[in-house]
Amino acid sequence: MNRRFTWPDARLIRAAQDGDLTSLTTVVMESQPHVRKFARSLCASPQDAEDAAQEALIILYRKIGTLRATGALASWMFRIVRNECLRQLRTLASPVRAAPDAPESSAEDAVLHRLEAERIAAAVGALPRDQRQVLIMRDVQGLPGRAVAQALGLSTAAMKSRLHRARAALRDALEQPPSEGDLRS
Repeated sequence: MNRRFTWPDARLIRAAQDGDLTSLTTVVMESQPHVRKFARSLCASPQDAEDAAQEALIILYRKIGTLRATGALASWMFRIVRNECLRQLRTLASPVRAAPDAPESSAEDAVLHRLEAERIAAAVGALPRDQRQVLIMRDVQGLPGRAVAQALGLSTAAMKSRLHRARAALRDALEQPPSEGDLRS
């Protein structure tokens, strides 16, 4: 009884782009299962996935007119969902603001810090879903191991194994020098 969902067709997307509210609502509704599935595969928790999916659907609703090719809806939405998941990850990984008496860092330090944070977020986002979930819940959100295992329906040993693999993969990814595409002017 697995219902197969399809993306909206080009005619419906064009009508939505032309401002037809009924078509736009249908496009959003027909895109929703795909967007949610993709968000669940990228985000650390079901709550994060739901937030990312909702943000992506709002962007679809507001900006469908900027979609250049009607056949590109799926890839456009996946890119939006990925960006939303990465934005959430950057928000979680962003450092606590410095204390008022701490010395101010230079603009160069701020840019380097931002680039490194983006690099870490991308490396975490590239982890397999099962490893990414455990790593974020345990190391970023600071949940106890037993709580992470229980939330994911794992034994504590399985959770620890995934966490070890995630940390090792992240360490390997971050030991590689940044590619030129990672460096922005």
